[in-house]
Amino acid sequence: MRIDQPAFDATTFTKNRTRLLAHDVADEFFAAVVRQAKLRRYLSSDHFSVDGTLLDAWASHKSFKPKDGPPADPPAGRNVEVAWHGERRANDTHASTTDPEARLYRKSRGTPAKLCYSGHLLMEHRNALIVDAELTTADGYAERATAIEMLARLPATARRRTVAGDKGYDTRGFITDVRGLGFTPHIAPNTTRQRSAIDGRTTRHTGHAISMRIRKRIEEPFGWIKTIAGGRKLRYRGRQRNRAWFRITAAVYNLIRITALDAVPA
Repeated sequence: MRIDQPAFDATTFTKNRTRLLAHDVADEFFAAVVRQAKLRRYLSSDHFSVDGTLLDAWASHKSFKPKDGPPADPPAGRNVEVAWHGERRANDTHASTTDPEARLYRKSRGTPAKLCYSGHLLMEHRNALIVDAELTTADGYAERATAIEMLARLPATARRRTVAGDKGYDTRGFITDVRGLGFTPHIAPNTTRQRSAIDGRTTRHTGHAISMRIRKRIEEPFGWIKTIAGGRKLRYRGRQRNRAWFRITAAVYNLIRITALDAVPA
């Protein structure tokens, strides 16, 4: 579209949303942007970082109700009071009537539990570009399981590669799976445990220290997605729609980064 050309009506996208989701248009768009970065030699093929974050679902605590409970009386107003404080609620017994795929989860002890999804990114280390993005239901295993899936989707190579991550990835299962995929785990050791799965055989190398420094840049796209792109609270209901938005937003972040890198004199 030209810069002075009128934009299409919003209903054009709304009417074709189901078709866009069915044909994985968001995935194709993201892959096309990554190919553009690869053609410009902006991507590293050897060094990566993984991380995840929580994104609030478009649902409130009032909508989190028992799955097998008796039907509730219809609300008397638009913002009726719901007495749920003190009630024991869990994802096994409760679900949101607004977005049933959202899960009640909290990031750590002392933080409030929220209905949310989990967003995941795989970043390369040369220019901190996103090479894969995924959105899943939130639980205690989503970050590590999704990281393995994204690493497995990378093109196979005979070279030994590295993947960096915070101490949340310091588990024996994750380290074993990563090594099985041909990656050296440059994970931050979890010193709060009796014994970390990362020992001196890994941390003594200079490459581990470099990965620990560069991996922190993965917070940049997360911050951009939550603030500039408005993703701190998701706008759609259901994982499929929110996943498509998350993938497209990650691709837009890459486009902005590619434009900035193109402007740098060779």
